[in-house]
Amino acid sequence: MIIDCVSVVTTTWNERENIKKLIPAIRNVLQQVAHEIIVVDDSSQDGTIQAAKRLADVAVTKTREGQTKGLLYGMRLAKFPVIITIDADLENDPQHIPLLLQQAAVFDVVVASRTALPRISEIVASKTLGKLVGVTDTLSNFRAYRKETVSKLDLRGGETFGAEFLVIAKKKGLRIGEITYDPPPRRKRPRIGGTIKANSRIFWALIKSLMLYFL
Repeated sequence: MIIDCVSVVTTTWNERENIKKLIPAIRNVLQQVAHEIIVVDDSSQDGTIQAAKRLADVAVTKTREGQTKGLLYGMRLAKFPVIITIDADLENDPQHIPLLLQQAAVFDVVVASRTALPRISEIVASKTLGKLVGVTDTLSNFRAYRKETVSKLDLRGGETFGAEFLVIAKKKGLRIGEITYDPPPRRKRPRIGGTIKANSRIFWALIKSLMLYFL
């Protein structure tokens, strides 16, 4: 499979300044590849959608439902055979996109896993759900998907920060691959919340994902 065109999907919530940096960085990496950039905005209040409409190929606003549903919404809009999903918080370096595309020639889903996980909840998720689905970072949404897999991603768990995508892929017999990268320092105010809030939300997402895996 030769990949010569790609759709890049990101979700945003009050990410105006980040999106101004992210989209040019993606375009720089994909200069030699036909591509589109899709931004799905969760009803930001800071002008993110206006910035996205100036810079992206597709920019849409939807009711705030969380990252997982936002990513799926954007993937369903994609027109190219391979889809890259990437966080808008600048913690996923677009320089790794070519390696994701290379692996997408072999696998149906490829996860760019962080070599160091910052939260205890993410470490637990890696050692439990990660072992079941075969990746070391179940919460990384820096991924590549073949477009034909999107129709199989019927969400039931609500917000799982992308973990349910991997559960579905594993249960459907899709081929899941992985690359690894060294992550930059976390931003001071992550979208998911502070330490206590973030860990509680991730643990709840993990519980739901494990239940969906064993159902």
